[in-house]
Amino acid sequence: MQEIRNIAIIAHVDHGKTTLVDRMIWQSKIIRGGVEKTGELILDNNDLERERGITILAKNVSVPYKNYKINIIDTPGHADFGGEVERVLNMADGVLLLVDAFEGTMPQTRFVLQKAIEMGKKPIVVINKVDKLNCRPDEVNEEVFDLMFSLNATEEQLDYKTIYGSAKQGWMSEAWRNPTNDITPLLDAIISEVPAPEVREGTPQMLISSLEYSPYVGRIAIGHITRGSLKAGMPVSLCKRYDIVEKQKVKELMIFSGLEKQKVEQVDCGDICAVVGIEGFEIGDTIADFENPEALPPITVDEPTMSMLFTINDSPFFGRDGKFVTSRHIKERLEHELEKNLALRVKPGNSADSFVVYGRGVLHLSILIETMRREGFELQVGQPKVLDKTIGGQRCEPVEFLTIDVPEEFVGRAIELSTRRKAALIHMEGRGDRTHLEFEIPARGLMGLRSNLLTATQGEAVVAHRFKGYEPYKGEIEKRTNGSLVANETGLAVAYAMDKLQDRGRFFIEPGEDVYAGQVVGEHIRDFDLNINVCKTKKLTNVRAAGSDEKVILPPAVKFSLEEALEYIQEDELVEVTPHAMRMRKTILDETARKRAQR
Repeated sequence: MQEIRNIAIIAHVDHGKTTLVDRMIWQSKIIRGGVEKTGELILDNNDLERERGITILAKNVSVPYKNYKINIIDTPGHADFGGEVERVLNMADGVLLLVDAFEGTMPQTRFVLQKAIEMGKKPIVVINKVDKLNCRPDEVNEEVFDLMFSLNATEEQLDYKTIYGSAKQGWMSEAWRNPTNDITPLLDAIISEVPAPEVREGTPQMLISSLEYSPYVGRIAIGHITRGSLKAGMPVSLCKRYDIVEKQKVKELMIFSGLEKQKVEQVDCGDICAVVGIEGFEIGDTIADFENPEALPPITVDEPTMSMLFTINDSPFFGRDGKFVTSRHIKERLEHELEKNLALRVKPGNSADSFVVYGRGVLHLSILIETMRREGFELQVGQPKVLDKTIGGQRCEPVEFLTIDVPEEFVGRAIELSTRRKAALIHMEGRGDRTHLEFEIPARGLMGLRSNLLTATQGEAVVAHRFKGYEPYKGEIEKRTNGSLVANETGLAVAYAMDKLQDRGRFFIEPGEDVYAGQVVGEHIRDFDLNINVCKTKKLTNVRAAGSDEKVILPPAVKFSLEEALEYIQEDELVEVTPHAMRMRKTILDETARKRAQR
Protein backbone atom coordinates (compact mmCIF):
# COMPACT_ATOMS: atom_id res chain seq x y z
CA MET A 1 0.00 0.00 0.00
CA GLN A 2 1.23 3.52 -0.80
CA GLU A 3 2.19 5.81 2.04
CA ILE A 4 -0.49 8.51 2.48
CA ARG A 5 -0.25 12.20 3.44
CA ASN A 6 -3.45 14.22 4.00
CA ILE A 7 -3.04 18.00 3.84
CA ALA A 8 -5.42 20.96 3.74
CA ILE A 9 -4.38 24.25 2.16
CA ILE A 10 -5.42 27.35 4.09
CA ALA A 11 -4.98 30.98 3.11
CA HIS A 12 -6.68 34.34 2.77
CA VAL A 13 -8.70 35.11 -0.37
CA ASP A 14 -6.50 35.59 -3.45
CA HIS A 15 -3.20 34.49 -1.94
CA GLY A 16 -2.86 31.74 -4.55
CA LYS A 17 -4.13 28.48 -2.99
CA THR A 18 -5.85 27.16 -6.08
CA THR A 19 -2.95 28.14 -8.36
CA LEU A 20 -0.57 26.23 -6.08
CA VAL A 21 -2.71 23.07 -6.13
CA ASP A 22 -2.84 23.35 -9.91
CA ARG A 23 0.96 23.43 -9.98
CA MET A 24 1.15 20.32 -7.80
CA ILE A 25 -1.16 18.51 -10.20
CA TRP A 26 1.04 19.52 -13.15
CA GLN A 27 4.22 18.55 -11.33
CA SER A 28 2.94 15.07 -10.57
CA LYS A 29 2.23 14.51 -14.29
CA ILE A 30 -1.34 13.46 -13.63
CA ILE A 31 -2.21 14.71 -17.03
CA ARG A 32 -0.24 12.01 -18.83
CA GLY A 33 0.92 12.48 -22.37
CA GLY A 34 2.61 15.82 -21.65
CA VAL A 35 -0.27 18.22 -22.24
CA GLU A 36 0.78 21.86 -22.57
CA LYS A 37 -0.19 24.13 -19.63
CA THR A 38 -3.13 26.39 -20.44
CA GLY A 39 -3.89 29.54 -18.49
CA GLU A 40 -7.08 28.12 -16.98
CA LEU A 41 -7.30 26.81 -13.45
CA ILE A 42 -8.21 23.15 -13.28
CA LEU A 43 -9.76 23.35 -9.83
CA ASP A 44 -12.08 26.35 -9.86
CA ASN A 45 -14.21 24.85 -12.57
CA ASN A 46 -17.47 26.56 -11.64
CA ASP A 47 -18.15 29.69 -13.79
CA LEU A 48 -18.72 31.91 -10.78
CA GLU A 49 -15.45 30.79 -9.17
CA ARG A 50 -13.56 31.61 -12.33
CA GLU A 51 -15.14 35.03 -12.80
CA ARG A 52 -14.66 36.17 -9.23
CA GLY A 53 -11.36 34.36 -8.70
CA ILE A 54 -12.54 32.88 -5.40
CA THR A 55 -12.98 29.29 -4.26
CA ILE A 56 -16.53 28.62 -3.08
CA LEU A 57 -16.60 24.84 -2.67
CA ALA A 58 -13.92 22.78 -0.92
CA LYS A 59 -12.49 20.21 -3.32
CA ASN A 60 -10.47 17.02 -2.99
CA VAL A 61 -7.56 16.05 -5.25
CA SER A 62 -4.76 13.55 -4.90
CA VAL A 63 -1.24 13.77 -6.26
CA PRO A 64 1.17 10.79 -6.56
CA TYR A 65 4.79 11.70 -5.74
CA LYS A 66 7.64 9.16 -5.49
CA ASN A 67 5.79 6.29 -3.78
CA TYR A 68 3.51 8.52 -1.71
CA LYS A 69 -0.08 9.55 -2.29
CA ILE A 70 -0.74 13.17 -1.21
CA ASN A 71 -4.43 13.92 -0.64
CA ILE A 72 -4.91 17.68 -1.02
CA ILE A 73 -8.02 19.51 0.15
CA ASP A 74 -8.44 23.02 -1.28
CA THR A 75 -10.44 25.18 1.15
CA PRO A 76 -12.30 28.47 0.59
CA GLY A 77 -10.69 31.57 2.11
CA HIS A 78 -13.81 33.73 2.51
CA ALA A 79 -15.26 33.93 6.02
CA ASP A 80 -18.73 33.53 4.48
CA PHE A 81 -17.72 29.97 3.58
CA GLY A 82 -16.27 29.26 7.04
CA GLY A 83 -18.68 26.34 7.32
CA GLU A 84 -16.62 24.58 4.64
CA VAL A 85 -13.25 25.07 6.36
CA GLU A 86 -13.75 23.46 9.76
CA ARG A 87 -15.09 20.24 8.35
CA VAL A 88 -12.25 19.96 5.91
CA LEU A 89 -9.59 20.23 8.63
CA ASN A 90 -11.02 17.06 10.18
CA MET A 91 -9.78 15.09 7.19
CA ALA A 92 -6.23 16.48 7.20
CA ASP A 93 -3.17 15.50 9.26
CA GLY A 94 -1.27 18.69 8.49
CA VAL A 95 -1.88 22.08 6.88
CA LEU A 96 -0.14 24.20 4.28
CA LEU A 97 -0.44 27.83 5.38
CA LEU A 98 -0.11 30.00 2.30
CA VAL A 99 0.71 33.71 2.78
CA ASP A 100 1.19 36.49 0.23
CA ALA A 101 4.76 37.86 0.42
CA PHE A 102 3.50 41.44 0.18
CA GLU A 103 0.17 41.50 2.07
CA GLY A 104 1.30 39.26 4.93
CA THR A 105 -1.12 37.66 7.36
CA MET A 106 -4.73 38.71 6.78
CA PRO A 107 -7.94 38.20 8.84
CA GLN A 108 -9.02 35.01 7.12
CA THR A 109 -5.54 33.53 7.44
CA ARG A 110 -6.00 33.98 11.15
CA PHE A 111 -9.53 32.59 11.14
CA VAL A 112 -8.56 29.25 9.59
CA LEU A 113 -5.15 28.98 11.27
CA GLN A 114 -6.78 29.37 14.67
CA LYS A 115 -9.03 26.38 13.94
CA ALA A 116 -6.08 24.31 12.68
CA ILE A 117 -3.96 25.08 15.77
CA GLU A 118 -6.81 24.24 18.15
CA MET A 119 -7.09 20.86 16.40
CA GLY A 120 -3.34 20.28 16.90
CA LYS A 121 -2.34 20.29 13.21
CA LYS A 122 1.25 21.22 12.37
CA PRO A 123 1.60 23.80 9.57
CA ILE A 124 4.12 24.15 6.76
CA VAL A 125 4.34 27.87 5.88
CA VAL A 126 4.49 28.72 2.17
CA ILE A 127 5.29 32.34 1.37
CA ASN A 128 3.91 32.84 -2.14
CA LYS A 129 4.24 35.60 -4.75
CA VAL A 130 7.89 36.47 -3.95
CA ASP A 131 8.11 37.66 -7.58
CA LYS A 132 5.96 40.70 -6.66
CA LEU A 133 7.57 44.13 -6.52
CA ASN A 134 8.38 45.43 -3.00
CA CYS A 135 7.49 42.08 -1.41
CA ARG A 136 8.85 41.42 2.10
CA PRO A 137 9.20 37.64 2.59
CA ASP A 138 11.35 37.76 5.76
CA GLU A 139 9.08 40.25 7.56
CA VAL A 140 6.04 38.18 6.59
CA ASN A 141 7.67 35.05 8.04
CA GLU A 142 8.12 36.95 11.35
CA GLU A 143 4.45 38.03 11.18
CA VAL A 144 3.34 34.40 10.80
CA PHE A 145 5.42 33.38 13.82
CA ASP A 146 3.93 36.21 15.93
CA LEU A 147 0.42 35.28 14.79
CA MET A 148 0.90 31.61 15.71
CA PHE A 149 2.38 32.59 19.05
CA SER A 150 -0.63 34.82 19.80
CA LEU A 151 -2.94 31.90 18.93
CA ASN A 152 -1.24 29.78 21.66
CA ALA A 153 0.53 27.37 19.31
CA THR A 154 2.60 24.63 20.97
CA GLU A 155 6.43 24.50 20.78
CA GLU A 156 6.20 21.79 18.14
CA GLN A 157 3.76 23.82 16.01
CA LEU A 158 6.01 26.89 16.24
CA ASP A 159 8.95 24.84 14.93
CA TYR A 160 7.52 24.94 11.41
CA LYS A 161 9.28 24.81 8.05
CA THR A 162 9.08 27.76 5.64
CA ILE A 163 9.14 27.41 1.85
CA TYR A 164 9.31 30.45 -0.47
CA GLY A 165 8.27 30.70 -4.10
CA SER A 166 5.84 31.75 -6.80
CA ALA A 167 3.01 29.36 -7.64
CA LYS A 168 2.21 31.32 -10.80
CA GLN A 169 5.79 30.97 -12.14
CA GLY A 170 5.86 27.39 -10.86
CA TRP A 171 8.83 27.26 -8.48
CA MET A 172 9.41 26.77 -4.74
CA SER A 173 12.64 26.96 -2.75
CA GLU A 174 13.88 27.01 0.85
CA ALA A 175 15.54 30.41 0.28
CA TRP A 176 13.62 33.05 -1.64
CA ARG A 177 16.70 34.53 -3.30
CA ASN A 178 17.53 31.18 -4.98
CA PRO A 179 14.68 30.31 -7.38
CA THR A 180 14.49 26.68 -8.58
CA ASN A 181 12.84 25.18 -11.68
CA ASP A 182 9.91 23.38 -10.04
CA ILE A 183 8.04 22.80 -6.78
CA THR A 184 9.77 19.59 -5.58
CA PRO A 185 11.14 21.34 -2.40
CA LEU A 186 7.50 21.82 -1.34
CA LEU A 187 6.50 18.21 -2.09
CA ASP A 188 9.57 16.96 -0.18
CA ALA A 189 8.65 19.17 2.78
CA ILE A 190 5.11 17.73 2.81
CA ILE A 191 6.45 14.20 2.97
CA SER A 192 8.99 14.95 5.69
CA GLU A 193 6.90 17.34 7.85
CA VAL A 194 3.29 16.07 7.66
CA PRO A 195 2.74 12.99 9.84
CA ALA A 196 1.38 9.84 8.20
CA PRO A 197 -2.23 9.11 9.23
CA GLU A 198 -2.48 6.93 12.30
CA VAL A 199 -3.34 3.34 11.35
CA ARG A 200 -5.76 1.84 13.89
CA GLU A 201 -7.00 -1.73 13.66
CA GLY A 202 -10.51 -2.68 14.72
CA THR A 203 -14.08 -2.01 13.66
CA PRO A 204 -14.52 0.62 10.92
CA GLN A 205 -15.09 4.27 11.80
CA MET A 206 -15.43 7.20 9.38
CA LEU A 207 -16.58 10.73 10.22
CA ILE A 208 -18.56 12.29 7.33
CA SER A 209 -16.87 15.69 6.86
CA SER A 210 -18.01 16.70 3.40
CA LEU A 211 -20.47 15.72 0.73
CA GLU A 212 -20.98 15.80 -3.00
CA TYR A 213 -24.21 15.58 -4.93
CA SER A 214 -24.66 13.58 -8.10
CA PRO A 215 -27.92 13.57 -10.08
CA TYR A 216 -27.44 9.81 -10.70
CA VAL A 217 -26.69 8.39 -7.23
CA GLY A 218 -27.82 11.25 -4.94
CA ARG A 219 -25.68 12.40 -2.03
CA ILE A 220 -22.17 10.99 -1.64
CA ALA A 221 -20.54 11.02 1.81
CA ILE A 222 -16.85 11.99 1.95
CA GLY A 223 -14.59 11.50 4.94
CA HIS A 224 -11.36 10.22 6.42
CA ILE A 225 -11.32 6.60 7.69
CA THR A 226 -9.96 6.84 11.24
CA ARG A 227 -10.11 3.11 12.13
CA GLY A 228 -10.48 -0.23 10.37
CA SER A 229 -11.43 -0.46 6.69
CA LEU A 230 -14.56 -0.23 4.56
CA LYS A 231 -15.51 -2.67 1.80
CA ALA A 232 -18.01 -2.23 -1.04
CA GLY A 233 -21.32 -3.96 -0.29
CA MET A 234 -20.73 -4.28 3.46
CA PRO A 235 -23.55 -3.51 5.94
CA VAL A 236 -22.77 -0.57 8.30
CA SER A 237 -24.44 1.57 10.97
CA LEU A 238 -24.97 5.30 10.51
CA CYS A 239 -24.60 6.99 13.93
CA LYS A 240 -26.53 10.27 13.89
CA ARG A 241 -27.01 12.96 16.53
CA TYR A 242 -29.02 12.28 19.69
CA ASP A 243 -27.81 8.61 19.71
CA ILE A 244 -29.93 7.60 16.69
CA VAL A 245 -28.43 4.60 14.84
CA GLU A 246 -29.66 3.46 11.40
CA LYS A 247 -28.64 0.23 9.64
CA GLN A 248 -27.47 0.85 6.07
CA LYS A 249 -25.35 -0.68 3.32
CA VAL A 250 -22.34 0.66 1.40
CA LYS A 251 -23.11 0.34 -2.33
CA GLU A 252 -19.85 1.63 -3.81
CA LEU A 253 -16.55 3.03 -2.56
CA MET A 254 -14.39 5.52 -4.40
CA ILE A 255 -10.99 7.05 -3.71
CA PHE A 256 -9.60 10.26 -5.18
CA SER A 257 -7.03 9.68 -7.87
CA GLY A 258 -5.83 12.90 -9.43
CA LEU A 259 -8.92 14.90 -10.37
CA GLU A 260 -11.04 11.82 -10.87
CA LYS A 261 -12.72 9.38 -8.52
CA GLN A 262 -11.81 5.73 -8.89
CA LYS A 263 -14.01 2.79 -7.80
CA VAL A 264 -12.33 0.37 -5.39
CA GLU A 265 -13.41 -2.72 -3.46
CA GLN A 266 -11.77 -1.72 -0.16
CA VAL A 267 -10.39 1.44 1.48
CA ASP A 268 -8.04 1.15 4.45
CA CYS A 269 -7.52 3.31 7.50
CA GLY A 270 -5.93 6.72 6.87
CA ASP A 271 -7.23 7.33 3.34
CA ILE A 272 -9.95 9.78 2.28
CA CYS A 273 -12.83 8.16 0.41
CA ALA A 274 -16.31 8.75 -0.98
CA VAL A 275 -19.15 6.40 0.01
CA VAL A 276 -22.21 5.88 -2.21
CA GLY A 277 -25.45 4.40 -0.89
CA ILE A 278 -25.73 5.98 2.57
CA GLU A 279 -29.06 7.77 2.86
CA GLY A 280 -30.27 10.58 5.14
CA PHE A 281 -26.85 11.46 6.56
CA GLU A 282 -25.76 14.84 7.94
CA ILE A 283 -22.27 16.31 8.17
CA GLY A 284 -20.77 15.10 11.46
CA ASP A 285 -22.44 11.66 11.41
CA THR A 286 -20.25 8.55 11.75
CA ILE A 287 -20.23 5.45 9.56
CA ALA A 288 -19.44 2.62 11.99
CA ASP A 289 -19.55 -1.15 12.48
CA PHE A 290 -22.86 -2.93 11.83
CA GLU A 291 -22.79 -4.98 15.06
CA ASN A 292 -21.09 -2.64 17.60
CA PRO A 293 -21.39 0.93 16.34
CA GLU A 294 -19.15 3.52 18.06
CA ALA A 295 -19.77 7.18 17.15
CA LEU A 296 -16.99 9.79 16.83
CA PRO A 297 -17.57 13.23 18.39
CA PRO A 298 -19.72 15.19 15.88
CA ILE A 299 -18.57 18.43 14.26
CA THR A 300 -20.66 21.57 14.30
CA VAL A 301 -21.27 23.82 11.33
CA ASP A 302 -21.30 27.63 11.84
CA GLU A 303 -24.71 29.14 12.55
CA PRO A 304 -26.21 31.48 9.93
CA THR A 305 -25.95 35.21 10.79
CA MET A 306 -28.17 36.71 8.10
CA SER A 307 -31.62 36.16 6.56
CA MET A 308 -33.22 37.22 3.30
CA LEU A 309 -36.71 36.95 1.87
CA PHE A 310 -36.94 35.04 -1.46
CA THR A 311 -40.23 35.32 -3.31
CA ILE A 312 -41.65 34.74 -6.81
CA ASN A 313 -41.33 37.53 -9.36
CA ASP A 314 -44.71 39.33 -9.52
CA SER A 315 -43.61 42.46 -11.39
CA PRO A 316 -45.34 43.49 -14.65
CA PHE A 317 -42.31 42.04 -16.54
CA PHE A 318 -42.43 38.55 -15.00
CA GLY A 319 -41.79 35.53 -17.24
CA ARG A 320 -40.15 37.61 -19.98
CA ASP A 321 -36.75 35.92 -19.89
CA GLY A 322 -36.81 33.20 -17.22
CA LYS A 323 -37.71 29.51 -17.56
CA PHE A 324 -38.53 28.83 -13.88
CA VAL A 325 -40.91 31.40 -12.43
CA THR A 326 -43.33 29.62 -10.08
CA SER A 327 -43.01 29.17 -6.32
CA ARG A 328 -42.85 25.38 -6.83
CA HIS A 329 -39.69 25.80 -8.94
CA ILE A 330 -38.07 28.06 -6.34
CA LYS A 331 -39.02 25.72 -3.48
CA GLU A 332 -37.56 22.67 -5.26
CA ARG A 333 -34.36 24.57 -6.12
CA LEU A 334 -33.84 25.72 -2.50
CA GLU A 335 -34.46 22.17 -1.23
CA HIS A 336 -31.88 20.90 -3.72
CA GLU A 337 -29.39 23.53 -2.46
CA LEU A 338 -29.92 22.38 1.14
CA GLU A 339 -28.66 18.92 0.10
CA LYS A 340 -25.15 20.28 -0.36
CA ASN A 341 -24.93 23.80 1.12
CA LEU A 342 -24.43 23.30 4.82
CA ALA A 343 -24.59 26.75 6.33
CA LEU A 344 -27.96 27.37 4.64
CA ARG A 345 -31.41 27.11 6.26
CA VAL A 346 -34.82 27.66 4.62
CA LYS A 347 -38.15 28.39 6.33
CA PRO A 348 -41.56 29.23 4.79
CA GLY A 349 -42.32 32.99 4.64
CA ASN A 350 -45.52 34.91 5.46
CA SER A 351 -47.22 33.99 2.19
CA ALA A 352 -47.33 30.73 0.21
CA ASP A 353 -45.00 32.19 -2.43
CA SER A 354 -42.20 33.37 -0.15
CA PHE A 355 -39.31 31.72 1.71
CA VAL A 356 -36.93 33.05 4.34
CA VAL A 357 -33.38 31.90 3.55
CA TYR A 358 -30.70 32.03 6.28
CA GLY A 359 -26.99 32.17 5.41
CA ARG A 360 -23.51 33.24 6.57
CA GLY A 361 -23.42 36.67 4.92
CA VAL A 362 -24.34 38.76 1.89
CA LEU A 363 -21.68 37.04 -0.27
CA HIS A 364 -22.88 33.54 0.68
CA LEU A 365 -26.49 34.36 -0.25
CA SER A 366 -25.67 36.40 -3.36
CA ILE A 367 -23.65 33.46 -4.79
CA LEU A 368 -26.81 31.32 -4.45
CA ILE A 369 -28.97 33.98 -6.15
CA GLU A 370 -26.42 34.42 -8.96
CA THR A 371 -26.29 30.63 -9.52
CA MET A 372 -30.11 30.42 -9.65
CA ARG A 373 -30.33 33.33 -12.07
CA ARG A 374 -27.89 31.62 -14.45
CA GLU A 375 -29.97 28.45 -14.32
CA GLY A 376 -32.95 30.43 -15.67
CA PHE A 377 -34.80 31.35 -12.46
CA GLU A 378 -36.73 34.57 -11.92
CA LEU A 379 -37.14 35.68 -8.31
CA GLN A 380 -37.31 38.69 -6.02
CA VAL A 381 -35.13 39.18 -2.96
CA GLY A 382 -35.67 41.43 0.05
CA GLN A 383 -33.20 43.40 2.14
CA PRO A 384 -30.67 41.23 4.07
CA LYS A 385 -31.43 41.21 7.82
CA VAL A 386 -28.97 40.37 10.58
CA LEU A 387 -30.11 37.70 13.08
CA ASP A 388 -30.14 38.83 16.70
CA LYS A 389 -30.08 36.46 19.69
CA THR A 390 -31.21 36.93 23.26
CA ILE A 391 -28.39 35.81 25.58
CA GLY A 392 -29.00 36.04 29.33
CA GLY A 393 -32.02 38.31 28.82
CA GLN A 394 -29.98 40.78 26.74
CA ARG A 395 -30.37 41.50 23.02
CA CYS A 396 -27.15 40.49 21.25
CA GLU A 397 -26.05 40.78 17.63
CA PRO A 398 -23.23 39.27 15.53
CA VAL A 399 -19.99 41.29 15.63
CA GLU A 400 -17.17 40.95 13.10
CA PHE A 401 -13.45 41.77 12.97
CA LEU A 402 -12.91 44.21 10.11
CA THR A 403 -9.53 45.08 8.59
CA ILE A 404 -8.99 47.88 6.11
CA ASP A 405 -5.72 48.59 4.28
CA VAL A 406 -5.64 52.09 2.79
CA PRO A 407 -3.07 54.64 1.56
CA GLU A 408 -2.13 57.14 4.29
CA GLU A 409 -4.05 60.09 2.84
CA PHE A 410 -7.38 58.23 3.17
CA VAL A 411 -7.00 56.98 6.76
CA GLY A 412 -9.20 59.71 8.28
CA ARG A 413 -11.95 59.08 5.75
CA ALA A 414 -11.89 55.30 6.34
CA ILE A 415 -12.03 55.70 10.14
CA GLU A 416 -14.87 58.22 9.88
CA LEU A 417 -16.96 55.96 7.59
CA SER A 418 -16.44 52.93 9.85
CA THR A 419 -17.07 54.63 13.19
CA ARG A 420 -20.34 56.11 11.87
CA ARG A 421 -21.43 52.49 11.62
CA LYS A 422 -20.61 51.77 15.28
CA ALA A 423 -17.15 50.31 14.54
CA ALA A 424 -14.48 50.52 17.28
CA LEU A 425 -10.85 51.00 16.16
CA ILE A 426 -8.67 48.48 18.04
CA HIS A 427 -5.36 48.58 16.17
CA MET A 428 -3.55 50.75 13.63
CA GLU A 429 -0.10 50.36 12.07
CA GLY A 430 1.81 51.69 9.09
CA ARG A 431 2.99 49.23 6.42
CA GLY A 432 5.14 51.12 3.93
CA ASP A 433 3.00 53.80 2.28
CA ARG A 434 -0.23 52.09 3.41
CA THR A 435 -1.92 51.93 6.80
CA HIS A 436 -3.49 48.82 8.30
CA LEU A 437 -6.61 49.45 10.44
CA GLU A 438 -8.43 46.87 12.57
CA PHE A 439 -11.98 47.37 13.89
CA GLU A 440 -14.73 45.48 15.67
CA ILE A 441 -18.01 46.22 13.91
CA PRO A 442 -21.61 44.93 14.13
CA ALA A 443 -22.47 42.75 11.10
CA ARG A 444 -25.24 45.28 10.24
CA GLY A 445 -22.60 47.96 9.79
CA LEU A 446 -20.84 45.99 7.05
CA MET A 447 -23.75 46.27 4.62
CA GLY A 448 -22.81 48.75 1.94
CA LEU A 449 -19.57 49.72 3.72
CA ARG A 450 -17.24 48.23 1.10
CA SER A 451 -18.73 50.24 -1.79
CA ASN A 452 -18.64 53.46 0.27
CA LEU A 453 -15.00 52.84 1.25
CA LEU A 454 -13.97 52.14 -2.35
CA THR A 455 -15.62 55.40 -3.47
CA ALA A 456 -14.00 57.39 -0.65
CA THR A 457 -10.51 55.95 -1.25
CA GLN A 458 -10.58 56.04 -5.08
CA GLY A 459 -10.70 52.25 -5.22
CA GLU A 460 -7.58 51.74 -3.09
CA ALA A 461 -9.10 50.18 0.07
CA VAL A 462 -8.58 46.46 0.73
CA VAL A 463 -11.44 45.32 3.00
CA ALA A 464 -11.79 41.97 4.77
CA HIS A 465 -13.86 40.74 7.71
CA ARG A 466 -14.52 37.59 9.74
CA PHE A 467 -17.08 36.55 12.34
CA LYS A 468 -16.09 37.16 15.98
CA GLY A 469 -19.17 36.27 18.03
CA TYR A 470 -22.38 37.62 19.53
CA GLU A 471 -22.12 40.78 21.68
CA PRO A 472 -24.69 43.15 23.25
CA TYR A 473 -26.63 45.29 20.73
CA LYS A 474 -24.66 48.41 19.78
CA GLY A 475 -27.62 50.74 19.03
CA GLU A 476 -29.12 52.16 15.85
CA ILE A 477 -26.92 52.68 12.78
CA GLU A 478 -27.71 55.44 10.31
CA LYS A 479 -29.04 53.96 7.07
CA ARG A 480 -28.92 55.29 3.54
CA THR A 481 -30.09 58.89 3.86
CA ASN A 482 -31.31 59.49 0.31
CA GLY A 483 -34.78 58.56 -0.89
CA SER A 484 -35.58 56.79 -4.18
CA LEU A 485 -36.79 58.13 -7.51
CA VAL A 486 -39.76 55.90 -8.39
CA ALA A 487 -41.29 55.60 -11.86
CA ASN A 488 -45.06 56.29 -11.87
CA GLU A 489 -45.79 55.01 -15.39
CA THR A 490 -44.97 51.87 -17.40
CA GLY A 491 -43.25 52.36 -20.74
CA LEU A 492 -39.94 53.29 -22.37
CA ALA A 493 -37.62 55.71 -20.56
CA VAL A 494 -37.20 58.85 -22.70
CA ALA A 495 -34.06 61.00 -22.77
CA TYR A 496 -36.16 64.20 -22.99
CA ALA A 497 -37.97 63.43 -19.70
CA MET A 498 -34.76 62.29 -17.95
CA ASP A 499 -32.95 65.47 -19.02
CA LYS A 500 -35.61 67.62 -17.32
CA LEU A 501 -35.29 65.50 -14.12
CA GLN A 502 -31.49 65.58 -13.85
CA ASP A 503 -31.52 68.02 -10.93
CA ARG A 504 -33.65 65.56 -8.90
CA GLY A 505 -30.86 62.99 -8.43
CA ARG A 506 -28.87 60.32 -10.28
CA PHE A 507 -30.37 57.63 -12.51
CA PHE A 508 -29.92 53.83 -12.50
CA ILE A 509 -31.45 53.42 -16.00
CA GLU A 510 -30.46 54.47 -19.52
CA PRO A 511 -32.85 56.10 -22.05
CA GLY A 512 -34.67 53.44 -24.10
CA GLU A 513 -34.96 50.96 -21.22
CA ASP A 514 -38.32 49.44 -20.30
CA VAL A 515 -39.56 50.59 -16.89
CA TYR A 516 -42.75 49.87 -14.95
CA ALA A 517 -44.74 51.87 -12.39
CA GLY A 518 -43.20 51.29 -8.96
CA GLN A 519 -39.66 50.57 -10.25
CA VAL A 520 -36.82 52.41 -8.50
CA VAL A 521 -35.11 54.27 -11.35
CA GLY A 522 -32.73 56.49 -9.41
CA GLU A 523 -31.59 58.04 -6.14
CA HIS A 524 -33.25 61.26 -4.94
CA ILE A 525 -31.04 64.11 -3.66
CA ARG A 526 -33.36 64.55 -0.64
CA ASP A 527 -34.22 62.08 2.12
CA PHE A 528 -37.72 61.15 0.86
CA ASP A 529 -39.03 59.17 -2.13
CA LEU A 530 -40.17 61.06 -5.22
CA ASN A 531 -42.53 59.74 -7.90
CA ILE A 532 -41.44 60.86 -11.38
CA ASN A 533 -42.48 60.23 -14.97
CA VAL A 534 -39.47 59.19 -17.08
CA CYS A 535 -41.70 58.15 -20.03
CA LYS A 536 -42.97 61.65 -20.89
CA THR A 537 -42.29 62.58 -24.52
CA LYS A 538 -41.95 66.02 -26.03
CA LYS A 539 -45.18 67.45 -27.44
CA LEU A 540 -44.54 68.56 -30.98
CA THR A 541 -45.94 71.84 -32.33
CA ASN A 542 -45.49 73.68 -35.58
CA VAL A 543 -44.22 76.79 -33.80
CA ARG A 544 -40.48 77.14 -34.05
CA ALA A 545 -38.39 78.77 -31.35
CA ALA A 546 -34.67 79.30 -31.01
CA GLY A 547 -33.09 76.72 -28.69
CA SER A 548 -36.12 74.41 -28.71
CA ASP A 549 -34.09 71.47 -30.08
CA GLU A 550 -31.05 71.52 -27.85
CA LYS A 551 -29.04 68.31 -27.55
CA VAL A 552 -29.75 66.14 -24.48
CA ILE A 553 -26.58 65.10 -22.62
CA LEU A 554 -27.12 62.67 -19.73
CA PRO A 555 -24.46 61.40 -17.32
CA PRO A 556 -23.98 57.59 -17.50
CA ALA A 557 -26.39 55.56 -15.35
CA VAL A 558 -25.16 54.07 -12.06
CA LYS A 559 -24.93 50.27 -12.44
CA PHE A 560 -25.03 48.00 -9.38
CA SER A 561 -23.65 44.50 -8.89
CA LEU A 562 -26.00 42.03 -7.18
CA GLU A 563 -24.32 42.46 -3.76
CA GLU A 564 -24.36 46.26 -4.05
CA ALA A 565 -28.06 46.24 -4.93
CA LEU A 566 -28.88 43.99 -1.95
CA GLU A 567 -26.96 46.31 0.36
CA TYR A 568 -28.49 49.43 -1.20
CA ILE A 569 -32.26 48.73 -1.05
CA GLN A 570 -34.45 49.95 1.80
CA GLU A 571 -36.92 47.89 3.83
CA ASP A 572 -39.89 48.57 1.53
CA GLU A 573 -37.93 47.63 -1.62
CA LEU A 574 -37.03 44.39 -3.41
CA VAL A 575 -34.42 43.37 -5.99
CA GLU A 576 -35.94 41.61 -9.00
CA VAL A 577 -33.43 39.12 -10.45
CA THR A 578 -33.96 37.47 -13.85
CA PRO A 579 -31.46 35.74 -16.18
CA HIS A 580 -30.81 38.94 -18.17
CA ALA A 581 -31.85 41.81 -15.92
CA MET A 582 -31.71 43.11 -12.39
CA ARG A 583 -34.09 45.85 -11.26
CA MET A 584 -34.88 47.49 -7.93
CA ARG A 585 -38.55 48.09 -7.13
CA LYS A 586 -40.96 49.05 -4.36
CA THR A 587 -42.71 46.13 -2.64
CA ILE A 588 -46.05 47.88 -3.27
CA LEU A 589 -46.03 49.04 -6.89
CA ASP A 590 -49.16 51.22 -6.82
CA GLU A 591 -48.48 54.82 -5.72
CA THR A 592 -51.83 55.29 -3.92
CA ALA A 593 -51.56 51.94 -2.10
CA ARG A 594 -48.02 52.90 -0.99
CA LYS A 595 -49.23 56.17 0.52
CA ARG A 596 -52.05 54.34 2.29
CA ALA A 597 -49.60 51.78 3.73
CA GLN A 598 -47.28 54.57 4.98
CA ARG A 599 -50.11 56.24 6.86
